[in-house]
Amino acid sequence: MHILRFSDLCAQGQARGQRVFIRADLNVPQDDAGRITEDTRIRASVPCIQMALEAGAAVMVTSHLGRPTEGEFKPEDSLAPVAQRLSELLGREVPLVADWVDGVQVQPGQVVLLENCRLNKGEKKNDPELAKKMAQLCDIYVNDAFGTAHRAEGTTYGIAEYAKVACAGPLLAAEIDAIQTALAHPKRPLVAIVAGSKVSTKLTILQSLSKNVDGLVVGGGIANTFMLAAGLPIGKSLAEPDLVNEAKAVIAAMAARGAEVPIPTDVVVAKAFAADAPATVKKASEVAEDDLILDIGPETAAKLAAQLKAAGTIVWNGPVGVFEFDQFAGGTKAIAQAIAESSAFSIAGGGDTLAAIAKYGIEKDVGYISTGGGAFLEVLEGKTLPAFEILQKRAAG
Repeated sequence: MHILRFSDLCAQGQARGQRVFIRADLNVPQDDAGRITEDTRIRASVPCIQMALEAGAAVMVTSHLGRPTEGEFKPEDSLAPVAQRLSELLGREVPLVADWVDGVQVQPGQVVLLENCRLNKGEKKNDPELAKKMAQLCDIYVNDAFGTAHRAEGTTYGIAEYAKVACAGPLLAAEIDAIQTALAHPKRPLVAIVAGSKVSTKLTILQSLSKNVDGLVVGGGIANTFMLAAGLPIGKSLAEPDLVNEAKAVIAAMAARGAEVPIPTDVVVAKAFAADAPATVKKASEVAEDDLILDIGPETAAKLAAQLKAAGTIVWNGPVGVFEFDQFAGGTKAIAQAIAESSAFSIAGGGDTLAAIAKYGIEKDVGYISTGGGAFLEVLEGKTLPAFEILQKRAAG
């Protein structure tokens, strides 16, 4: 994928004295008082901002926060808490600028944060007039927000069409590189883990991956639907019986290529979905009518772990059991540890996946941890993301 990289422009001295507009992803969770409860995305955006400052640019940064109503400012939609946290991380004051579309005062060596971009009328619908105005604010546009790369909005697509120069920041470039390593040019065997409560939300991902991967591990409620497709009992477990034919088609598509969807041979069940529910390990063929399947069993976990350790590339999206409850965490823990011990290149994404990675402390052992939820899923579906598309178009001239 040919794109311009901001790091290259900086290395060549092309950012010195230039006005640089960075679209970051600073959409962080907050408590009811507006305090930031988790700042990973802000910390992840710092290298791009520092790169621009060290290159001698006049730096403008913006992001969306939450789902504000365009044209209606409310205090809870403000990036003020983000500006404060960014000031702490950069060790310098980061002023917050409101009503910025018609002009921004910023000098080389300075950085300002532009108020929530989704407050601007036309941002969501990518209004060309808004995009042209924003493009006039800068000499170089930098997209460093992978989390919004699947949306064609004013600050993620439109501005890139009209800016003098449009390029990818280090975070976005790293995502592109990791995705290409994992999906475009993978070292084989390529094993994907796709887990979650519903097949319907990830059916297109399963269908897309079934054409490319050597092993497709399903987990959670998705695995229950695949167990039904394999003729196994699932008791009162979460599943989508109306999608059994689609699950059979995915199994058949994999089998036709000599690949497989491993179906659990043992499972961990309970009579209720509760933190204190007693857990019982059963053969997959012996699940009772009043059982809930809440994890894969140790035999299945050991088989999957062996498969992951022998893989060349691993893509991980979703825990395979209710890992929040320790008695149903064995499967996810075994998979996390196998990924950590594998020599494969691994890429992981999705909120629950990141929580599992943090719980088992394997951050340093995963090849690449994706910052984008919806964008990561769309890449797995085989879609070309709008942000990638426009940057490629601009790089091609």
